Amino acid sequence: MKSIRTLKEKKDTAILLIHCPDRQGILATVTEFLNRNNGNIIYLDQHVDRQEMTFYMRVEWELEGFTIPRDKIGDYFATLIAVPLEMTWKLFFSEEVQRMALFVSEMPHCLFDILSRYTAGEWDVEIPLVVSNHRRLEPVAQRFNIPFHHFPLTPENKAAQEAAELELLAAQRIDFVVLARYMQILSPAFISRYPNRIINIHHSFLPAFAGARPYHAAHQRGVKIIGATSHYVNGELDAGPIIEQDVTRCSHVDTVENLVRKGRDLEKIVLSQAVFKHLQHKVLVYRNRTVVFN
Repeated sequence: MKSIRTLKEKKDTAILLIHCPDRQGILATVTEFLNRNNGNIIYLDQHVDRQEMTFYMRVEWELEGFTIPRDKIGDYFATLIAVPLEMTWKLFFSEEVQRMALFVSEMPHCLFDILSRYTAGEWDVEIPLVVSNHRRLEPVAQRFNIPFHHFPLTPENKAAQEAAELELLAAQRIDFVVLARYMQILSPAFISRYPNRIINIHHSFLPAFAGARPYHAAHQRGVKIIGATSHYVNGELDAGPIIEQDVTRCSHVDTVENLVRKGRDLEKIVLSQAVFKHLQHKVLVYRNRTVVFN
């Protein structure tokens, strides 16, 4: 089942994500560079962290009529703007459709949600494969006509299996990975191949309840708020830069089953919002924090 492109016709645009030490005139310098080269700006958002004295910016402009050739934009920007202003920057083009791999285990709610959005044409993305350490969700991938790859994991074979997974991702030219309730801890070697390009989702309780039955523990304590957090994966468990979070209220009338249902609904929404922001290149990572542009 292919994605049906219901999105509006995309404009051919370029996107810059920038951060650098704050100083006077950065915004004017960047916009003047684009205007001088006939770049029609269609999006601009910026933020200054006064404590860190760091400037952040996302700017997008139309390439039609832009006087600098596409393959030279980065060179011109680096020489004229980025190097003198000590910028860290990334350049993206809207015509480059990203390729996303889905990693799953046995819970289907996030997988169904993502594949439904994909086939409905909500996201401009390709999904070449689903990877799992179990076979339970293989029929879901088959229903959406997406190749399913089974890599059973044990402590003894984990290193070899991850190496095989990385080889598969490289062969499929995967740009980023989404852990759609993948119940395995990735090794540092795996994470290092996709820095700030592995998106995870997990529940967030206030207070926190660890272990295999968090909803039961939360119910026993009578929690009033449950939540979900989506973040990039780094070497510290569930401590990567946060992309999206949300909460929903609950009360004494909620059963454990109600908490589970509410939590899973929230996980689907929060994960989808994080993936969408990533696809739009609206997430800038600085140290272990994110700037998520509107």
